[in-house]
Amino acid sequence: MTPLLRAPSAARMALRTAIILLVFVVAFTSLLAAAYLWTRPAIDAAAAAEKMKLIGEVLPADLYDNELLSDSRQLAPSVALGLDEESTAYLARKGGKPSALVFEAVAPDGYSGRIRLLLAVAADGTLLGVRVTQHKETPGLGDYIEPRKDKNKERPWIRQFDGLALALVADREWRVRKDGGRFDSVAGATITPRAVIKAVHKALQYVAENRQQLFAASQGGSR
Repeated sequence: MTPLLRAPSAARMALRTAIILLVFVVAFTSLLAAAYLWTRPAIDAAAAAEKMKLIGEVLPADLYDNELLSDSRQLAPSVALGLDEESTAYLARKGGKPSALVFEAVAPDGYSGRIRLLLAVAADGTLLGVRVTQHKETPGLGDYIEPRKDKNKERPWIRQFDGLALALVADREWRVRKDGGRFDSVAGATITPRAVIKAVHKALQYVAENRQQLFAASQGGSR
């Protein structure tokens, strides 16, 4: 057979292969899209449950009766919160009245880098709770800021913040005892708690300075 006779056959084969590949890609993409749409509600529900579980560690359940994750607002980047990007805050309400705010902050100067925090502050300025959500502190030394790694299970280090407020604790007391403050620390690992204490103090000051705006968002919506 001459090359001229073989050419059309080769072209048809190439076209057929291209069509088969196209059909396969379209079918595979459609299956992936369908699987995503089918599993998305379950994924979203699991993510919401995990978020609420974490929030539950800093915010008592009896302080709100609203759909907390739906009552959110975006906070602008803030040096006071240690955040260089927008973050989401949640407003807790009881009987329609604002009762507490749940938000994030970052201690930028941990021993091994940034320490991310979740805080809940009551409408009257009382600190309800703090939790470390992410850090790279030295295992077995500076990681006691995380309750599950703290050897003191009865009263973990992070619980020292519960119930405090700017009106109750003077600025000079927001330090570890070694520096003349009121907070305990583990010997040989004071850089980590210093960073957390400073970040929590600044976060409380941020809430106090922006209280009207933070606690006056429209009910049931986000902004």
